[in-house]
Amino acid sequence: MKEINTQKEYNEYVKQKSPNSPILKDCFNAFWVGGLICSIGQIILDFCKYKGMTDNLAATTVSISLIAISAILTGLNLFNRIGKFAGAGSLIPITGFANSIVSPAIEYKSEGYVMGVGGKMFTVAGPVLVYGISTSVIIGIIASIF
Repeated sequence: MKEINTQKEYNEYVKQKSPNSPILKDCFNAFWVGGLICSIGQIILDFCKYKGMTDNLAATTVSISLIAISAILTGLNLFNRIGKFAGAGSLIPITGFANSIVSPAIEYKSEGYVMGVGGKMFTVAGPVLVYGISTSVIIGIIASIF
């Protein structure tokens, strides 16, 4: 192996060893997988409405169903495979959020339920929750003032 002495040589070495990303293919896969997930949600919504549920209850059922499906697929190590194939298309907010909570819970289960699962479960999703809730509170205060 050739010795690398300068930053320029290092950058050329990294460029040579790094594979090019097939961006068009990646975008296409993200698009159709994300669309498929949304279509599954729409099918669940239409079925719930067909069975006579109110709009609010049907929407809640869709959210719970997509979270459950995502959690089960994460537990079976299938969601990660889908994520590698579809990229951002599989990270539609609710399914990606469920995956970001279940993955650390599974990974740290060996450390126990309190310090492992409980302590590490929100390592990825924690900042999303903190800033999402904080922003909601601030917007709520501003809305109530005006």
